[in-house]
Amino acid sequence: MAADKRVAVYLDGSNFYHILRDPRVNLHDLLQYDYKGLADWLARGRRIVSLRYYVGVVRAKPEDDKGQRMRSNQQRLFARLKKQGWNVVLGHMMQYDNGGFHEKGVDVLIALDIVEGAYQEVYDTAILVSSDTDLLPAIARAQEKGRSVEYVGSSYRPSFGMIKHANENRLLTKEELARFASSTA
Repeated sequence: MAADKRVAVYLDGSNFYHILRDPRVNLHDLLQYDYKGLADWLARGRRIVSLRYYVGVVRAKPEDDKGQRMRSNQQRLFARLKKQGWNVVLGHMMQYDNGGFHEKGVDVLIALDIVEGAYQEVYDTAILVSSDTDLLPAIARAQEKGRSVEYVGSSYRPSFGMIKHANENRLLTKEELARFASSTA
């Protein structure tokens, strides 16, 4: 890979969380994960011009102990990511009536950054760590502007839609993911 090529890494935090927590991967100490080391490895010697980590922000009521723990851990994760050079981009978390949560707005933020980066000629290649096919229109638009998009997903649960439409694909194995676990970075 040419060192003069510019890459932007767009990491869907929730999607990646589920990859790491998959029973076949089973990595649980996510606050110690070396996200920057992973990005450098994915870049393969190319110059990283942008590191963006997308996630819905946890909000918790003062009396919600579990929510407060989740919020505290997320804040620790954000501090770690920022220390490693990541720009943390926040969406929203919505709570279901049954108490479960889901993200809102994160895919739109990723799509906007992919398209803006392509139009503003920020990157030559976007490395997209997400298996969300809602991002396919943004991928197509970036490619129309002459940019390459690399899909990074799990070898255990690949997105065939992403594989079909990305310029290049990398499906991470447990061993590859484990290389960046429990780092002191």
